[in-house]
Amino acid sequence: MRDVIATDQAPKAIGPYSQAIRAAGLVFTSGQVAIDPATQQVVAGDIAAQTDRVLKNLSGVLKAAGTSLDKALRCTVFLKNMGDFAAMNEVYERYFGQAPPARTTVEAARLPKDVLVEIDVVALA
Repeated sequence: MRDVIATDQAPKAIGPYSQAIRAAGLVFTSGQVAIDPATQQVVAGDIAAQTDRVLKNLSGVLKAAGTSLDKALRCTVFLKNMGDFAAMNEVYERYFGQAPPARTTVEAARLPKDVLVEIDVVALA
């Protein structure tokens, strides 16, 4: 069984994809960028502001799927500039606490809407 997850607590998909899929006891989110779901616009600000918005969006998607960031198993972080790694990490750490998930962080030449960061999550359902 495969359930499509959709919520207004995160930006609408800007292409032919779902915000998340729940299957086999797991939730797979699509990458979230720093778009405010209320306005559908990229938030103003630096990497810290954008990372905070991304993680709020992911929290909304996971909540709609019946889970949370506390149950995250793995994240992939895409940064426009690896020089933002430390500042992104400061915000990221606030959301994941004592037992953070496994993670990969890579620098990407360009991200959707020219944002500074994109993150996806795999979590327990």
